[in-house]
Parts: sequence; structure tokens; C-alpha cells
Amino acid sequence: MSTVTTPPPDTSAETATAPAEVSFAEAFRFWLKLGFISFGGPAGQIAIMHTELVERRRWISERRFLHALNYCMLLPGPEAQQLATYIGWLMHRAWGGIVAGALFVLPSLFILVALSWIYLRFGDVPLVAGLFYGLKPAVTALVLHAAHRIGTRALKNRWMWGIAAASFVAIFAFDTPFPAIVLAAGLIGWFGARRWLQVFALGGGHGSAKAGYGPALIDDDTPTPPHARFSRSHLAKVLLAGLGLWGLAMAVLVATQGLQGTLTQMGWFFTKAAMMTFGGAYAVLPYVYQGAVEQHQWLSGPQMIDGLALGETTPGPLIMVVAFVGFVGGWLKQVLGPEALFLGGALAATVVTFFTFLPSFVFILAGGPLVEATHGKLGFTAPLSAITAAVVGVILNLAMFFAYHVLWPQGFGGRFDWPSALIGAAAVVALFRFKVGVMPLLGACSAIGLVVSWLLPVLR
Repeated sequence: MSTVTTPPPDTSAETATAPAEVSFAEAFRFWLKLGFISFGGPAGQIAIMHTELVERRRWISERRFLHALNYCMLLPGPEAQQLATYIGWLMHRAWGGIVAGALFVLPSLFILVALSWIYLRFGDVPLVAGLFYGLKPAVTALVLHAAHRIGTRALKNRWMWGIAAASFVAIFAFDTPFPAIVLAAGLIGWFGARRWLQVFALGGGHGSAKAGYGPALIDDDTPTPPHARFSRSHLAKVLLAGLGLWGLAMAVLVATQGLQGTLTQMGWFFTKAAMMTFGGAYAVLPYVYQGAVEQHQWLSGPQMIDGLALGETTPGPLIMVVAFVGFVGGWLKQVLGPEALFLGGALAATVVTFFTFLPSFVFILAGGPLVEATHGKLGFTAPLSAITAAVVGVILNLAMFFAYHVLWPQGFGGRFDWPSALIGAAAVVALFRFKVGVMPLLGACSAIGLVVSWLLPVLR
């Protein structure tokens, strides 16, 4: 694919010419490429898009890029995937957004289906078991690091610390459902902002736009295209289309599986999960755990940890771990019968992915023109600020849950797994002290786990 390479931003950039109009085919090739290289979690994925779209290709200016990103940060769902959908929509109307968002997800879905099959088919093979032995404590460290990373941004005062502590106690001591915690935190933010404005003000954002990289195709002063302007008729059409797709898919599942069928329950559960992803994928994982492991028993707790490890090593949004949950649940529940375990798992993974990401497309295509006008108003950002604080406590509880299963694999009555503890401690030091990236960390821990799994039988 041809690209426009520009020099570092300086005064000479102002005299550069704007890039030529981008065809739908060229954009399609880029979004497909992005789907295969979008490693590094939301921060890494957003950085890749900034480098490619703002700096190199100049399809969109820095300010417009950040404006779109700040909007996506207000929404439930994976912000990097929504940002891709937003930019694709801005450039090539609804189909541009659908293609950009779908290609951000589909490569990860195919890869996770293949890895999930290998996991279930060969998970007891010593090589695979050894790799996961090292991955599990690394994932525990990653969840703890996520709680710290989100906490440093969200817990700006004692009130936010109080909300985080209350959410931790609620889910740890009283097993309060995650949606109830989100609702309570949102209400606290909504009413609290009316009396204590600065307590719930979002700080920092994603920074201000820097000097330009030269004229962009969608520049600071480029008028909003007609399809991106708000109209009630357009809003109604998108909402009806989204609800229609959801209703049609659910009707097919009910007709073929029944109301209590596994696929039907997955569709309904992950529709609710899609509305809970304030604060990123780590925020919704406790809710997924409560429903998928404890309530529906589609998979076990240790399998959930393994799925998160696979999700960390594949491109695409981390919330794609739900595809692993769907595949394992479809396989173990034999949704298409015992003779078609792979097809049943792949179908379940596809169903889960559809219901998880459909709301994200609706939020962008319907709400983009409308919500942009409300960005920055405290009445809209205060609930999100309180919810993000509550999410910190919930993620900390998730880290403790993972640590329990990793360090005491047979429960507290069993032996303490000291090799896993040492691997986990080393991963914590690598993340917090040396800022090691996710992929090198997982690679090193899986290699250590493989060596340890071979040595333990000899040492014992």
C-alpha cells in the first residue's frame, strides 16, 4: 500500500500539500492491515493509529483525531475499535465505519478460534501445559498493573478513593453484581456533580493537540461532512437498524435453541456485558466471570485465566477474550452435538462476538453527531468519572481472584505453588519497575513456565 511519508512536525510542514482523496479500496486495505498488527492493548492500538493516520498518511489531523478519541472514551466498549469505526465512518460514511470496525475485530476472532481449539484439543500436552503454567501468574500481574494504571488516572481525590474502596468491598464481601456497582457509581457521579463540581471533573483527557504534521485530508478546519451532521431521521434509522439486527439474531437463536439454550443465553448475557465496558476490557472481566463461570458455568476459573492469556497475545481489543469464553462454552455444552464440537465452539464464539460488538457500531453511527456536542459538559462526564473509580476496586478484586487460583490451584487446603508465586513476583517487578511490554513479558513467562514444568517432576 502506498503511503505519504512526511517529515517530523516543524514549520515547514505547514507548506506541505494535503494528501489525495483516499478511495474506499485503499482504506479497506489499511483497516485489514490494522486488524493484524493491532497489538499492545488500547494504548498500543491507539498509538499505531495515530502514527499511521495522523503522522504518516495524514488522513486526519491531530485535533480531529483526539476529538474522536475523547468521544470514544465516554462510551462503553473498546475505545480503539470504536475510534477506528469513527474515523472510517467520517471518511466513507456508514459502510466505511462498519468495514473499519469489523476488520479491527475479525482477524482476532479467527486467530482466537484456532487457539481455543488448540487449547481444548491439546491443553493436556506437556508443552502446552507448561506454557500456560508460566502465563497464568503473568496474567495475574497484568490485571494488578491494570488496576494501578487506571487508579492513577481515576483516583484523584479521597472521594474517588472512597468509591473504589466501596466497590471492592461490595464485590469481594457481598458478591454484588457488577451492573449494580456501575449503576450505583453512575448515580453518585450524577448527583454528586450537582453539589461538588470539582470532585467529579475528568482531568487531563488525552492531552492537547500538538503542532501539525502538515495539512490533513480531514483537517482542523475541514467542514463536517453532510453524513456526519446530526439529524433525527438518521438517528432513528440507525437505532432501528441496530435494534432490528439484534432482534433478528435473537429471534433466530430462540427459534433454533429455545429461550434457555446456550447460544440464546450467551447472546443475552453478552449484550448486557457490552453495556458494562466502561474503563476498558479489564473492567468488564469481573462481570464476565460472574456470569460465564459462576452463573452459567460455560468454563472454569482457571480456563478464564488461560483465555485472558490468549487474548493478551493476539491482535485486536482485549475484550475479544469473550470469543474464547464463547468457544469453550459452545464446545463443553456441545451446542451442535458431540460430533461437531469445533463447529459448535466456532459458532458460539461468533455469536458472542456479534452481540458484544453490535452496540459499539450503533453508538458510533447513531451517536457520533449527537454526543460530540455534549463532550466536556460535566453532567455527562461526572458519572463516567465515578464509574471509572468504582472499576478500580472491581479490577483489584479480579486480581485477587486470579492470584487465588494461581497460587493455590487446589484451594486453600492444598499446597502453595511457590514457582508460580516467584514467576508472578518477577512479572510484577518487570511491569512496575522496568516497564516491560506485554508481549515480551508473556513470552518470557511462558518460557520460564515451560522450563519449570519440566524441572518440577525431577526436583520432587
